[in-house]
Amino acid sequence: MNSLFEKRLKRISKPEPLIKYFSSDTEFPDGMPLEKLEAFQEESLIEITKRAYDHCEFYRNKMDQLQVSPEDIQELKDLNKLPLMTKDELRGNPWALLACDKADISLVQVSTGTTGGEEIYMMYTWEDYYLHELSPGYPKLFPIKKGDICINSLPYEMSSAGLAFHKTFLEGCEATVVPTGKGGAYSTSDKTVRMIRDLQPTIVITTPSWAIQLAESADQMQFDLKSLPLKAVWLTGEGCSPAFRERIEELWGTQAHFYYGSLECGGLGVECEEHNGYHLPMGHAIIEIVEPDTGDVLEPGEVGEIVVTSTVRYDSPMIRYRTKDLGYIDPDVCDCGCELPRLHLRGRLVDQIDFQGESYSPIYLEEMLMRLPEVGNWFEFVVRPQADVIKIRCELNDGVEASESLKEALASKLEFDLGIPFQFEFVDQMPRSTGKTVRVVHEED
Repeated sequence: MNSLFEKRLKRISKPEPLIKYFSSDTEFPDGMPLEKLEAFQEESLIEITKRAYDHCEFYRNKMDQLQVSPEDIQELKDLNKLPLMTKDELRGNPWALLACDKADISLVQVSTGTTGGEEIYMMYTWEDYYLHELSPGYPKLFPIKKGDICINSLPYEMSSAGLAFHKTFLEGCEATVVPTGKGGAYSTSDKTVRMIRDLQPTIVITTPSWAIQLAESADQMQFDLKSLPLKAVWLTGEGCSPAFRERIEELWGTQAHFYYGSLECGGLGVECEEHNGYHLPMGHAIIEIVEPDTGDVLEPGEVGEIVVTSTVRYDSPMIRYRTKDLGYIDPDVCDCGCELPRLHLRGRLVDQIDFQGESYSPIYLEEMLMRLPEVGNWFEFVVRPQADVIKIRCELNDGVEASESLKEALASKLEFDLGIPFQFEFVDQMPRSTGKTVRVVHEED
C-alpha cells in the first residue's frame, strides 16, 4: 500500500454519528427505518452545528446575530432556529464555509455560473469528500454494481457533476466508469458515440440536452442506440419535463431516470422506476421547504423553496442553504416500497416566466410543448417585457413542413391547454450548446 495513503488512513477521525449509523456494509439509507435515519440526522446536525460555530467565523457571526448558540440545537425540530444561507453570501467568498485549516482542503470546485454573478466555490477535505460522503449508499435506488460499464457524459472541468459521479461509480458502486465528459475540448458528441458503440455500456449518465445531441450524432453515424445493453439512462444537471424524458427514452430504447443535485449540496434526490418524485437521500441531507418571502417552514405537500443542510460535511458545513429551487415533499410511501419521502420539483425561482401577472414554470410549459408531435427537440421560450404573447422559437420534427397554418394550429392548441397566448417561430436549426441548455430567453421589445 502507498505509504502516503497509509498515513492518511491512520489519521482519519470519522465523526461519531457516521461511525454509529453507517459502520455496516449491508445497511443503507434506502432500506433503513425512517426513525433511525432521523436519529442520525439529529445527532449529525448537533455535531455539525457545534463545529461550525466553534471553527467558522461565517457561521458564528450569523448565529450570533440571531442570538442562537449550539446549545439551542438539541433536536431535529430545532433546525429552523438556525439562520438561512443564500447563494449571494457565498459569491466571491471562497473560504467562507471552512471549519478547518486551508491546508486540509483537497478539492475545490466552482459553480457553473448559469444564474449569473460571481462564482461560488465549494471546498472539500479528503475526509468529507471521499470517506464521509461515501458512507451512506443507495444501492436500491441507484442499482449500479461491479460489472456495469458507465458512460459518464457530464462535465468534469470546474463543476462537481462529472467528478462526483466518477467517484460514485468507481468507489461507491465498484463499476467501470468511462469519463467521456460533455462538450469539452476532446469530448465531442461524435467521439462519445464511437466510445459508446465500442464499449457497449449498461449505464449512461448525462444531461437531457446532451442525450439528444448524442442521439443526433448516433443517427448521423447510422448507429442504433437501441442495440445497446442499457439498463438505464440517468439525467441530471438540467430541468426536464416528463414529456421530454419520453422522447429521450424512445431514442435510447431504455428507461431514463432523473437525479437531482447541485454543486453546493451534492445529491438531493434519486428517482426510482415509478417516476413519481425524487427520493430524499436522508443519509446525506436534511431537506426543508420554506416560504420564499418569509423563510417559514412549510408542511408536507406545500410548495416552497428547497433548503438543504448537509449531514456528512463537517469541515465545510452546509447549513440551511437556500437553493432557489421550488418543490414540495410527499411523505407517503412510494409504490416501489422505498420509505424515503419524495421531493417533487416545481422549477426555479430565478427561471419562472412572469406573464400577465402570473408566474409559470418553464418545465410545465415544456411538458405541454413536447406533447405536440410536430415540434422538434430544440426550442426556447422568448419573453419580452410588453409582449401580449409568449414566443416559442423551435425546430420542427423530421418530415414536418413549416407553414403559417401550422403556426396558428400549434399556438391555438397550446393556448387551449394552458390558457396563455403563444406565437411560434420556426427555424431550421437551433444552436446546440455544450453547457447548460437555456430554455428561457429574455429579449427587448
